[in-house]
Amino acid sequence: VQLVESGGGLVQDGGSLRLLCAASGATLSSYAMGWFRQAPGQGREFVASISTHGAYINYATSVKGRFTISRDNTKNTLYLQMHSLRPEDTAVYYCAGKYGPATADRGAYEVWGQGTQVTVSS
Repeated sequence: VQLVESGGGLVQDGGSLRLLCAASGATLSSYAMGWFRQAPGQGREFVASISTHGAYINYATSVKGRFTISRDNTKNTLYLQMHSLRPEDTAVYYCAGKYGPATADRGAYEVWGQGTQVTVSS
């Protein structure tokens, strides 16, 4: 499967963005999916994960209540709706897929997109 993220951009503090992750080459419903992010000079950190059919969802504490992960397997697309964005949310955001259960462990993910930049200005 190939993953391509889109929807990133520049937004002001308190603004909103919706990221998309389009899958091709395989059926998205076969994969548990996650969103991760990497700020300059920092490691790649977990943001959110969702099981194959959306029954199990998990968020990093830093984004809980502000971000929503969802998926539409009929469109082979994963989403990340982000509200109340803060400058500390500035990072490159990656979607990733894996077989089996969803997890916050980035090392468990087998397929990654190329990332999309999100910049939040203060």
